[in-house]
Formats: sequence, structure tokens, C-alpha cells
Amino acid sequence: MEIVRTVITVVYFIVAIAVIILTLMQNKEDSGLSSTITGSSTNNFYEKNKGRTKEGKLKRWTVILSIIFAILTIVLGILYMAK
Repeated sequence: MEIVRTVITVVYFIVAIAVIILTLMQNKEDSGLSSTITGSSTNNFYEKNKGRTKEGKLKRWTVILSIIFAILTIVLGILYMAK
């Protein structure tokens, strides 16, 4: 059981570092209040294909790794409580 806990802890730290790096690589989206005032259009080609761009892929991987991070947090909590 100790080996499983150690392996999961190492994977946990790797995922944590990856989430931090991916978060820092993303651009800030400045749509906020100014887009509601100016009425920005989200019906253009770029917005429809945003998931295929570098920013879209970074956002998707950030979400995936964040979910994995949360699951690993719960699993490690259970494993350390069962000690």
C-alpha cells in the first residue's frame, strides 16, 4: 500500500506542475465588461474554431489536468486516512 501511495503522490506532483505551467502559458481573455458595452460578435470564424487553436488546446488540457488533479487529491486523502 505504501508503494501505491508513493506512486500516486509522484503523479500528483507532476500533474500539479503541469497545471501551473499550462495556466501560466495561457493568454488573459479581456472580454469582460467592455464586450458587453461594445457588443462584441462571437459569430466569426475564429470563435467557431477556437478549440483547434493553440489557446483552445491549452485550455482543454488545463481543464483535463485540473480534473485529474482533483481526483488524485480525493484518492490521496482517502489513502492517507486509511493509514
